[in-house]
Amino acid sequence: MSSAEATMDRADTAEQVFEPLPEVPDRSESSLRTWAEHSLIQCRRLLIGWTRDPATTIQTLVYPALTLLMFKVVLGNSIDKATGLPSVYGQVAMITIIAAMSGAVVSAFGFKVEKAFGLLSRFATMPMNRAAGLTGRLLAEAIRVLITTVFVLVVGSAIGFRFHQGPLAALALIGIPVLFGVAFAVFVTALATISEGVMVVNTVSLISNLLMFFNSGFVPVFVYPTWLQDIVRNQPMSCAIDAMKGLSYGGPVAEPLLETVAWVIGIIVVFGYPAVRGYRRAAEA
Repeated sequence: MSSAEATMDRADTAEQVFEPLPEVPDRSESSLRTWAEHSLIQCRRLLIGWTRDPATTIQTLVYPALTLLMFKVVLGNSIDKATGLPSVYGQVAMITIIAAMSGAVVSAFGFKVEKAFGLLSRFATMPMNRAAGLTGRLLAEAIRVLITTVFVLVVGSAIGFRFHQGPLAALALIGIPVLFGVAFAVFVTALATISEGVMVVNTVSLISNLLMFFNSGFVPVFVYPTWLQDIVRNQPMSCAIDAMKGLSYGGPVAEPLLETVAWVIGIIVVFGYPAVRGYRRAAEA
């Protein structure tokens, strides 16, 4: 075989081995499809990290379940006798809302760690949608709250909690803590972008403790002093708890549900822009 023929054979072989890669269509980083895909990637990244962290598992599952059992054992029967109403419906609703609030602290710490180690800055230099980091985090937070809510409901069913209003009402009930948790995560994210980690914990703990002992899930509103009843009745946790009690045990649903939605929208509107601005500033630092 001549050298020319050998060269042609090698060229043919190279063409067969190194086939051209398929063309990838150009797509803007700011397109809706790119934003959705990158948000899902960020969400999956956070969820995998949380599943590998024992502290997050305790905060998500163990702590809410033990708190619910503690309330039932220590206060449940006393509240039932004093009010004439089954306390488990208010306590289950209250624990799901508190878990949604306290779990946001874990997300805030994760944000602080990623900022300190420069991970947010690395994402900012990559060809990815700029909003995907924040929306992926909020989506992961919603999934975390959903898992916590379902787990608390399972534990609550073991101590007397039941759905008396049907499956559609049950689905609506599960959605309330998720909405509340996303709104609170926006608030915590905005707070985390402008403060240190200790301040985030102290602030969220103070808010959670105050709302936990002054809401309609701890005891009925009429048990509180008269001058305090309107405050307790209209604070965001009580609105969500009353809606959840109505969707499970029975009672008014429309009014507390609309009030809950109004609180959720209000929190997102007020703290949404600071959260977006602070997240972008942290990523570009």
